[in-house]
Amino acid sequence: MSPTRLSTVVLDAHDAHGLAAFYRRLLGYEVRREEPGWVLLGPPPGTEGTSLAFETEPEYAPPVWPTRTPGDQQMMLHLDIEVDDFAALETETARAVAEGARLAEYQPQDDVRVLFDPSGHPFCLWADASH
Repeated sequence: MSPTRLSTVVLDAHDAHGLAAFYRRLLGYEVRREEPGWVLLGPPPGTEGTSLAFETEPEYAPPVWPTRTPGDQQMMLHLDIEVDDFAALETETARAVAEGARLAEYQPQDDVRVLFDPSGHPFCLWADASH
């Protein structure tokens, strides 16, 4: 076993605290640490999940997805957020939009909904098709 492990994914944004508040509501995460320009969120105790951190970056430029023009800021990564089933996929998509996300025009799969968080990062809600 490796002595290393992935503990946190960090997202840049114009407003780290505002974006952290969105993901806190969406995921039910708790604030673990907070300082000016930086917030660490994690799942509630006894719950599995990867921590998310948010860092204020004044020069942050949201990615364009899907990329349309050479020179666009390309998506470097996205978050996959699993939901319980297909009924939950529709319910959680509506909830994410109500919390401030935007549904992407292009939807590549029936069991996935691509959305953009308030800072423009793409993320996917998905349901396991085998259930």
